[in-house]
Amino acid sequence: MHSRRTVLTTAATAAAAAAVAGSGAAHAAAPAGGRRPRKPVPDSARRARLRRLIARMTPEEKVGQLFVMRVYGHSATDPDPADVAANQQEIGVAHAAELVAKYHVGGIVYFGWAHNIRDPHQVADLSNGIQKAAAAQRVPVPVLITTDQEHGAVARVGPPATLLPGAMALGAGGSRDDARTAGRIAGRELFAMGIRQDYAPDADVNVNPANPVIGVRSFGADPRAVARMVGGQVKGYQEGGVAACAKHFPGHGDTDTDSHVGLPYIRHTAEEWERLDAPAFRAAIAAGVDSIMTAHIVVPAFDPSEDPATLSRPILTGILRERLGYRGVVVTDSLGMRGVRVKYGDARVPVLALKAGVDQLLNPPDLALAHRSVLTALQEGELTERALDAKLLRILLLKERRGLFADPYTTHEEVDRVVGTHRHLATAARIADRTTTLLRNDAGVLPLSRRRERRVLVVGVDEAAPSGTGGPPTTVLATALGELGFTATALPTGPSPSPQRIDEAVAALGERDAAVVATYNVAADSPQRRLVGALLGTGRPVVQLAVRNPYDIAQLDGVKAALASYSWTDVELRAAARVIAGRRDPAGRLPVTIMRADAPGETLYRIGHGLSY
Repeated sequence: MHSRRTVLTTAATAAAAAAVAGSGAAHAAAPAGGRRPRKPVPDSARRARLRRLIARMTPEEKVGQLFVMRVYGHSATDPDPADVAANQQEIGVAHAAELVAKYHVGGIVYFGWAHNIRDPHQVADLSNGIQKAAAAQRVPVPVLITTDQEHGAVARVGPPATLLPGAMALGAGGSRDDARTAGRIAGRELFAMGIRQDYAPDADVNVNPANPVIGVRSFGADPRAVARMVGGQVKGYQEGGVAACAKHFPGHGDTDTDSHVGLPYIRHTAEEWERLDAPAFRAAIAAGVDSIMTAHIVVPAFDPSEDPATLSRPILTGILRERLGYRGVVVTDSLGMRGVRVKYGDARVPVLALKAGVDQLLNPPDLALAHRSVLTALQEGELTERALDAKLLRILLLKERRGLFADPYTTHEEVDRVVGTHRHLATAARIADRTTTLLRNDAGVLPLSRRRERRVLVVGVDEAAPSGTGGPPTTVLATALGELGFTATALPTGPSPSPQRIDEAVAALGERDAAVVATYNVAADSPQRRLVGALLGTGRPVVQLAVRNPYDIAQLDGVKAALASYSWTDVELRAAARVIAGRRDPAGRLPVTIMRADAPGETLYRIGHGLSY
């Protein structure tokens, strides 16, 4: 990529701007990246220019704008040979630029597994290459580039970008201002890499501890508290320059089925939904959220046909549009997920989603089939051109609001000025210091003393966070404790430690003063229980730290000191280390209820529980 914006702002860029009749079409408030705001344009004039743009499109181009698609490779025009092969097999194109040229897609979503993300400069180059391809189309329309950067358990872009506490950690901190600040930092950094939409925040209320797909991605189990945090994060992301996306409507928090692999049912009555699930989405809408993502879940109380919400007109139009009054963009969750594919074939799903009230179709498994099916439905009158144009107008208004028609490009200089700055990293650490929760501290085990427990063994899960976003936890914790004056040794034992590995951990603890064990979603039959029990049997102080869902303590009898960090990313683990070492007081308060494992109807720790030193 040429590093100077003047090189990128070519005639092609001018053509994209001219498509909406001049620079006045772009009026988005300047993001924190530092661009000067342009003079606002009346809404009626903006809509008129965008309608003229839509009128220039062919049916094929209009249909293409509805899709947000994956593509393999780190470069828009020159990906690695293996990524070219994957693109040709799955999509029928060689690379991102060809995807834009062939299908006129309105959006592209970045994934680590698709090899889109190596480092911030590369991401910026990829984004610029995609926008250059978009500007070269017959009707130039910039691409809305998006990703899932929720932080915490789901983060696609890793260091040197700033990693911030995830949703449940922020829920434990309880500060709407912290949630807003975290969103603003995340938005600024994504914007600097050419990403103008973030599929965050998660607006689900995690009232079911057995939920296999949401968990710590939720701010918690208290609907009012979740609503406050969702509203704060929406404002933060959009102040940072990117479109926020509240998900997963109408609420994925009370299920024990993962919609990636099955079709979950939500059995809430209409009254329960209004009390539990609706407040967070109402808060997102009140905060001006640019987009809302649907859930592949069945809610019989709202749609007796038992269609998944993504395909349900009573839910998306009747409730989201009409009852809640939402006027922004509606995007599906991935159409490759099992939950949306079990009832109808892949040819019907995109059409039914559009008829239900969806605007954007995310990541269909077969783009050629999906594009052809929507085009046929338009030609045969099942979808009307008037309805299609209304969807396109919403999408283009979002793009215009996020500055894409004014200037969709970025530079290496902007990346260096914004991404992973010392100020952002320091702010992330301060926010994390307010999130670690001390659940139990019998006999004053914590904080550890450098005189009594100088030699510390750190054992437990050793998986690195996805996309290189941190970890492994044992190494990060041992390093952090070493920097705080302890002699700390990491001994990874994994989520399913073998008897031999447990014996090794016990032997290693015999030569040390205390142990910190990082646990990860401990179940009743988990070998992690045997590991913790064996460590406790040595008589040495043992500190248990839940590095994902905080419910682990219910399965760990005999633990005297228990903490929750709500994620295994470096920023949260280092904050937990400061608490363990007594450098910070544990300030987090439990945002969910923990029930007893031996008596599931009884509460072990209530929402709001948290100890201090």
